[in-house]
Amino acid sequence: MELNMSDEKVILKAEDLDGYLTEEDQKDLQTLEDMYSKTYQYFASEDKAQIIQSFDAMGHKMQEICAKHPNIKVYSFETDYGAQAEASRVISKLRDLKTEHAEFLYYTQRAFEMLFRLAYTDEHSDKKNHIVVKTPVVNPVQNYAVHKIPDIDDKIENSVMCVMLRGALLPSMIMSKEIEEYSSKGYVTPFALFKISRDDKRQETDMQYILNLKNSFFDLKELDGKDLIFADPMNATGGSLVTVVKYLQEKGIKPKSIKFFNVISALKGSMRVTRALDNCTCYTLWMDPVLNHKAYIMPGLGDAGDRLNGCDSHETPRNIIQLIADYGSNIAGLYRSQLRKIEQTVLGRI
Repeated sequence: MELNMSDEKVILKAEDLDGYLTEEDQKDLQTLEDMYSKTYQYFASEDKAQIIQSFDAMGHKMQEICAKHPNIKVYSFETDYGAQAEASRVISKLRDLKTEHAEFLYYTQRAFEMLFRLAYTDEHSDKKNHIVVKTPVVNPVQNYAVHKIPDIDDKIENSVMCVMLRGALLPSMIMSKEIEEYSSKGYVTPFALFKISRDDKRQETDMQYILNLKNSFFDLKELDGKDLIFADPMNATGGSLVTVVKYLQEKGIKPKSIKFFNVISALKGSMRVTRALDNCTCYTLWMDPVLNHKAYIMPGLGDAGDRLNGCDSHETPRNIIQLIADYGSNIAGLYRSQLRKIEQTVLGRI
């Protein structure tokens, strides 16, 4: 794969991504495309029984396909019945066009907490850490409580949070907060911020992914040999992640591992990422079957970045400082350690 690199921009083309897919991958994707196309006829008639039957069939087919890809971990395929029901409720709230901003934030936080659990704490381990806390009860003496949590320090304390601005900013903060809370030392991840976008005037088959280095903030020395974590609400094509990682590799960076966390991923996006990148695992709460010609996930949930952050005007797009300010005091207070790290990263480049 060739990256078109200049002093300020890196561009990856869609045809370079498709080169990673095998003939079997292409056949599996076409099968899902055909199944989803047949489902369209039931949308117009609002035949719910047929819609349910069709989605059940597609779900079984995606589970069958994902079983052939060990680095694709789908929450609803990997967990028990009760956890699957929880995922369904969270995803249904995020998809719903009636879900407003505050509630969308709440369910996004829940989604990434569930994904963290899938990746780091669901496997049983005899290694334990203890949280000893003071309670507000002081009579007759100061009271304490002790709680056991898994000891996952070795899994999380080599991590760097890689943010694909702008939709991935808050999800990345959520994941970093989870790491801080599980770390016995209160480890706060470094942050690397990448300004990446796709050219939405193009169609999925000729899409371009553009990494704007001028408006990105990262230290290459902090990335080499690290466990790189990317958290993004949506993985449609996988192009943004592949662009960033391939650029880093061109610069001599050798990640120890790559973890990609998504609320919803299109099957094609997960396939591309895990085929293109060594030692990369995709964790997604929910797998959707297809992309439309504009590279939007179907059935999807709309523009997750806009639903998380609000819409920018074309005349005055917000920079990262304005975006963080718009989150408000509740988010700033909850993710104080993460915001301090982000501030250090940004100001270190100014």
